[in-house]
Formats: sequence, C-alpha cells, structure tokens
Amino acid sequence: MRATDAGRAAAKAFGIALALCAAFACLPAHADATPIQVSATPLAGGGTQYSIPVQTLLFFTALSFLPAVLLMMTSFTRVIIVLSLMRSALGTQTTPPNQVLLGLALFLTLFIMGPTLDKVYDEAYVPYAQQKITFDQALATGSVPVKGFMLKQTRATDLELFTRLARLDEGAAAPKQASDLPIRVIIPAFVTSELKTAFQIGFMVYIPFLVIDMVVASVMMAMGMMMLSPVLVALPIKLMLFVLADGWNLLVSSLVASYAGS
Repeated sequence: MRATDAGRAAAKAFGIALALCAAFACLPAHADATPIQVSATPLAGGGTQYSIPVQTLLFFTALSFLPAVLLMMTSFTRVIIVLSLMRSALGTQTTPPNQVLLGLALFLTLFIMGPTLDKVYDEAYVPYAQQKITFDQALATGSVPVKGFMLKQTRATDLELFTRLARLDEGAAAPKQASDLPIRVIIPAFVTSELKTAFQIGFMVYIPFLVIDMVVASVMMAMGMMMLSPVLVALPIKLMLFVLADGWNLLVSSLVASYAGS
C-alpha cells in the first residue's frame, strides 16, 4: 500500500509540474496577442491624447516631484526650520516629536498657501477641467500665482545673484522685471531667501531661552551646585515661561504674519 501511495503522489506531482510548464509556455503567446499600447494621438484642438500606460507613467513621475515642490516652492521650509529651532531652544530634543512638527508645518503651509492655491484652482484647474484651455495653457496660467508668491518673499539681492549666475543680465534679452525671470532662477533665489529669513526668526526665538540658560548657570555656579546640570533646572523654567506667555500662539501667529499680503 505504501508503494502504491508513493506512486500516486509522484504521479500527482508530475501532473502538477506538467500543468505549470504548459501554463508558462502559454504566457508569451498571450503577451504577444495583447501588447501594451504606448501611443499618442493628436487631437483636433491641438492637444495630444496619450494612452493609459503613458498617462500612468506621467502621473507617477509627477508624484515623485511633489516633495520637491512642497519643500522648495511653498512656505514649508521656513515653517519647519523655525519650529525645529524652537524645539532646540526649549531644550526638549524629542518633544514635540518629528511627526508632530512635520504635521503642524504641513497644515500651516496649507493655511499660508491657501490664497495662492485658490487662484491656481480658479484660474487654471477649473478652465482646464471644463476643457476651455489646454494643459500647457493651464500650466502656464497656474504658475503665475506661484511665481508671484515666491517673488514677494524673495530678496532682490538673491534674485540678482542667480540672475547673474544664469547670465540672464547680459545682452538686450535681459528680463526687464522680476516676473519675467524663468522659474529655474526664481526657485533657488526663493529658497535662499527663505533659509535666511528662517534663521533670522530662529535667532530671535533663541535669545530669551539663551538668557534663561545663562542666568540659571550663573546662579547655580554662585551657589556652588556643580554636580547638578543647569539644563535640568532651566528646562522646567523655560517650559513654564513658554506656556505662560502662550508661546505657540505667538510663534504661529508670527510665522503666518510674516507672509502677510502674499
């Protein structure tokens, strides 16, 4: 009986293997029968209709640029740097955690960029969704409010620097005004200005907490308390003063007010 069962098991395994080989052998035939359609069809209005695989590829390629757009073309850079310096000035290295700071910075960015995003939606997306303008026209129209936002927050010296580095200030074709500059010049100038402004705000935030640390360290040294870390004594004092002064309200309102009129 055991030999018979073993024979049946072997025959069954051989049958399964043969079926799998037949299935894999049929795969190339099916692949050749239904090839992936990669095409682009010109439209009557001058646009182009891409096939589904091409649209999917373009969509996921655009998604990979979203982090760069969020970091480099919005207020996110200034907000997250100021919040991080605020946490460092308090002396709480992991509180609030990074997830909380990133979430707060993200929603503050959406709040600050609200008017600009509304203009992009009304002037570019809605006409494009109604098929009144092409994709290229929608892209050009939508970039105007974003460029205006960045230019309002960019220092003239930074714009001059990158204009000079790009050699756009030479010849008769030099831009007459800042809005005529290409986006490849405006973005790095905007980021440079945002970094400088963020560190300036961070410096002003650091000063009161630095004074508290110095006072606590001086008092403890005068009292001869060498074995106790001044950080342990200064931390609750800084937290108490920060809460009593409603520090988060002041910080967030100052960040939002720094973009007033954008």
